[in-house]
Amino acid sequence: MIVGSMEMRSKDSADVINAIVCCDRPLSRVGLFDYVWSDTLTKWAASEGYSVDDQGKPISPEEYFGFDLVGAGGWVQTLPRYGPGSDEVLDETDEWVVKRSGAGAVLKTWKHKSGTPEHMDFHMTSRRIWEETYRPLLLEVDRGRFNIEDTRKKLQHHREQGYWTYFGALFVCEMMRCSMGDVCMLESMLLDPDWIRDYCRVYTDLYKACYKILFEEAGKPDGVWIYEDLGYRNGLFCSPSVLRSLIFPYCAEIVDFFHSYDLPVILHSCGRITEALPLIVEAGFDGLHPMEAKAGCDIMTFADKYGEDLAFFGGLDIRVLESGDRGLIRSEVTALVEGLKARGARFVFGSDHSVSTNVALADLKFAHDVYREHMAYA
Repeated sequence: MIVGSMEMRSKDSADVINAIVCCDRPLSRVGLFDYVWSDTLTKWAASEGYSVDDQGKPISPEEYFGFDLVGAGGWVQTLPRYGPGSDEVLDETDEWVVKRSGAGAVLKTWKHKSGTPEHMDFHMTSRRIWEETYRPLLLEVDRGRFNIEDTRKKLQHHREQGYWTYFGALFVCEMMRCSMGDVCMLESMLLDPDWIRDYCRVYTDLYKACYKILFEEAGKPDGVWIYEDLGYRNGLFCSPSVLRSLIFPYCAEIVDFFHSYDLPVILHSCGRITEALPLIVEAGFDGLHPMEAKAGCDIMTFADKYGEDLAFFGGLDIRVLESGDRGLIRSEVTALVEGLKARGARFVFGSDHSVSTNVALADLKFAHDVYREHMAYA
């Protein structure tokens, strides 16, 4: 039994998002979607009236807020070594744990709260180590890297609920960062680019083989969400020319692969990614998330230049919600939604990254109320 009040989700979610990402259908309204931290849900459930299930756990945000799309699984295990015994615990306290992953990376993570793992050490620091220790483990499809039955059940369940469903996947930059670390990755792009190309080649082939099986045996979602952080607050991690040479050929290939199954592909990338927009469009991505305002991304400029090529997901400066200022929230939400509609942009409303513990539940619900006042395209 669910305890607490919830917002009602529209029955037309799948049609709305399909129109937004597919370009060739009339737009009825702006979509709604966001990422909400698990810590935020826990906080809201404890003190702000967020709904819980009969075990007292916070219900999913897509159910509570009436979001239009939801992840339906489809994750592929990317670590060279995985499963029982693949993680080695090196140090541990009541608050955190240090483990060596199946890619040889030593990462420190919090036990009881969310957070980005701290990079401590890496074993995969040369092409020789990659070729001798890790590459051979990624050359053949191991069906243990995905769960067909679980994916099928999630996909069917969310489809029956009327959501637009997507499979999620990290891609090559994200996997390199958590396997060899930022320093080794960036240095190797200059000093040993053929290693980077080989890493990307192996993982792109692995993904295509795994997703072919998933689509054939578990079913197809409505789209795919690729997570590939390309930048930080001040700019890209590397130059557009390096991205064009080493990374985006594989992005284009994986997008073409998903397009061959008639699946639109949304790219998630944090940071100031303005200089990468031409590459993102050339690679064929259908949508972009989240366009961080606090990192200098200007969603209106993006829509002016690339609105015919991309759908936009997110974009609301999270600091507006964190302020708790209802006047500011109303004006900024209105300006964002109306500004993108005026440009004819295909848009799904949400924050410019995710909803932190600094946001009050009532303030986010107020922002959604304002969004609904302006969501109709006509």
